[in-house]
Parts: sequence; structure tokens; C-alpha cells
Amino acid sequence: MITKAIKQGLTLAVVMSFLVGCSSSDNKGTEAPTTGTAPVESTVSEATLSNVVYFDFDQYSLTAESRAVLLAHADKLKGASVAVRLEGHADERGSREYNMALGEKRANAVRDFLVTQGVNGSSLEVVSFGEEQPAATGSDEASWSQNRRVEVKY
Repeated sequence: MITKAIKQGLTLAVVMSFLVGCSSSDNKGTEAPTTGTAPVESTVSEATLSNVVYFDFDQYSLTAESRAVLLAHADKLKGASVAVRLEGHADERGSREYNMALGEKRANAVRDFLVTQGVNGSSLEVVSFGEEQPAATGSDEASWSQNRRVEVKY
């Protein structure tokens, strides 16, 4: 039986293999931004690199999928002199204060991971919006799951 850690490691390897396979040196630095962000020179296609990292309910720990996305961002940001804002969000459940704190913990988890990958911490700004800027309206799991996120904004 495969343990959870091995499954997560295998998932990360598969996702990273996919990201590496989708990279291109032909259009280096010419990709169009996907969410109103300024382009940053990269060998990873913007179409495959999400600027959103999602979290489980009431959690701020990174999933294997989140780590894979953040590894690609770290590769883009190492040595770059680009300011990046990490915007933490929460769904509507919980008090306003609790959700502000949870959004900040999520953004800090992303920041800490990027710093451990060699990104200059002084170029990363952490902001929490709590439940104030939902990506999806609605009071169901489909909406809530889209709202539990950190957005990486260049």
C-alpha cells in the first residue's frame, strides 16, 4: 500500500513533468498575462501557469498541486526584480476577523514556500482580503472552494 507522502510525491512529480513538457523557449518573455498581470520573463507558458493557489476548508497548508504551481512561480521569480503581491482569501464561513487572519496565513504559507525556493522575500508583499473579495458568489461548496485561495499578482 502506498503511503500518503509517496502519493503526494508522485503527484508532484507528474505535475512538474507536465509543466516542464509545456515549457517553451521560442516565446520566452512574450506570453500575454492571464489575469491582468505584467509579463515576467519565463520559460513556462502563462497558459499552463496558474496565478491562483487553492486551499481546503479552514486550512492554510499547501497541497501537492499548489507546490507544483509555486515551484514554477519560484523559477520565474529567482533573480528577477519584480514586486509580487500575494493576496489571501477565505470563503464566507467564519467571522470577518477569523477570515482575515486565515487569508493572511494562506498568503504567508505561499510566501514562506517561495522564499524556501530561493525567491527574495523582500519582493513579496502579503495582503489578506478575508471573505471581502469572493471569486464566486453562492453559499455552496463549489463557490466556497473557489474563494479559498491565494492569488499571485505580478
